[in-house]
Amino acid sequence: MPVFNGFPPQCLPFLKQLRANNERAWFNEHKAGYEAYVREPALAFIEAMADELKTISSHFRAIAKKSGGSLMRVYRDTRFSKDKTPYKTNIGIQFRHERGRDVHAPGFYLHIEPGDCFIGAGIWHPDSKSLAKIREFMVDNPNAWQQALAHKPFKRNFELVGDRLQRPPRGYAADHPLIDELKRKDFIALRPLADKSINDKQLIKRVSEGFKQTDLLMHYLCDALELDY
Repeated sequence: MPVFNGFPPQCLPFLKQLRANNERAWFNEHKAGYEAYVREPALAFIEAMADELKTISSHFRAIAKKSGGSLMRVYRDTRFSKDKTPYKTNIGIQFRHERGRDVHAPGFYLHIEPGDCFIGAGIWHPDSKSLAKIREFMVDNPNAWQQALAHKPFKRNFELVGDRLQRPPRGYAADHPLIDELKRKDFIALRPLADKSINDKQLIKRVSEGFKQTDLLMHYLCDALELDY
């Protein structure tokens, strides 16, 4: 596999073109560009991140495979969507926990999209059992949660985002001191990246440093779900 030296300058322009021509005929005609500007450098990035992840946790996996690994599929699942465009117009790379079976597991994430590149960490749309565990753990360990959010490197660079309930979850009082946190349905922290940064071979270092800034959050979520960190 080639050495990662940054995503090529053609990467973001290709994604812009795909956004403007999101149809199978165009994609098939430009598949060589997808391979050269998107998939091959993404796999090289994943391969290069394997050793970096070990300095954070030995329980998250960097799997450089065309399918079934850390690189998310370019093909959209349109079965239940009004939007029937067939392709994703971004690069999604997830380094999920070794015990995670899908994108809903705790993980680290890199998103590449023209005008919207970012580093992510946490857990997106956990199933009801996992969500209940996180809420119960939060109630039992409120100080550690607040410390994770107040950790200076995290607070300076990341923002917690995601869906929330409109009302308190069942079993929790509306005046609970952590009610705003307990309403969360996602526990995702994002840090924006400049578009130009993806072309730099130092992207590996920048992403790794970003992941390390979420250490207390990720440790907390794994503890809540009884996962090794």
